[in-house]
Amino acid sequence: MTNTRGSCSQVSGCESNGFFTKLPRRLAANESGDIADPAEPLTAQEMDDAVIAGLRDRLGAIERAETRLREGTFGRSIASGQAIPDERLEADPAAELTVEEASEG
Repeated sequence: MTNTRGSCSQVSGCESNGFFTKLPRRLAANESGDIADPAEPLTAQEMDDAVIAGLRDRLGAIERAETRLREGTFGRSIASGQAIPDERLEADPAAELTVEEASEG
């Protein structure tokens, strides 16, 4: 079995080399195969799908932040154009909204 740790040096590299599509099979290979609970593999697959979706969402947010950086709009809200406080950007460099805007929506 291939070691999943360190398989991708960058998140975008993981997407292009099929890491996300191979992840569920790699995780399934580690399962015990307990036939007493037939729902267990489905639950595990759903969890894998949720993790993959979360990683794809995060990758999209990072790519949008890189675009804003190139365009010179990084650090400004995409909704209002207001400056996003440095503390928020330190906590989440891909933040697209101010704290107030994010809590409203």
